[in-house]
Amino acid sequence: MARYAQRSLFVWLGIALVVLLADQFTKVLILGSFQLGDSQPVTSFSNLVRVHNSGAAFSFLSSASGWQRWLFTGIGLGAAGFIVWLLRSHASQTLFCFALALVLGGALGNVIDRVLWGYVIDFLDFHWDWLTLLFYQGHFPAFNVADSAISTGTVCLIIDKLLRVRRAA
Repeated sequence: MARYAQRSLFVWLGIALVVLLADQFTKVLILGSFQLGDSQPVTSFSNLVRVHNSGAAFSFLSSASGWQRWLFTGIGLGAAGFIVWLLRSHASQTLFCFALALVLGGALGNVIDRVLWGYVIDFLDFHWDWLTLLFYQGHFPAFNVADSAISTGTVCLIIDKLLRVRRAA
């Protein structure tokens, strides 16, 4: 691997590590301050809560018998390995690698939860009246720092692709 690409890889892995540490730190704070189901209003449209999600996004498969824990752990680890390979292969592509670093840190943060606890700890709860048609009492499903990083990384990947298509046209 070229020296520049190797140095860039460490930058991207460093960003992923910052995301992972921020995610785990905030979850430790929630575990130490909240019991399962507790809720503390922060603003008129947000709460800090403690929710355990044994499924995937939007609690998909959360009521399964436990096998989903290992399925989602395996998917997360497989995705992490693939992302590291992509980061090595494309280390000079700034937006692409930044996006992947966010997704990597978030994926590993949620994998750690699944391995340690058997579920992912979520704690950010946002609610608006206009969401009532889609979600119970207008509450968007609770999420965490890892989920935010994965979502932000995904948006950055879409933007990167759109910019590439535009440059190619």
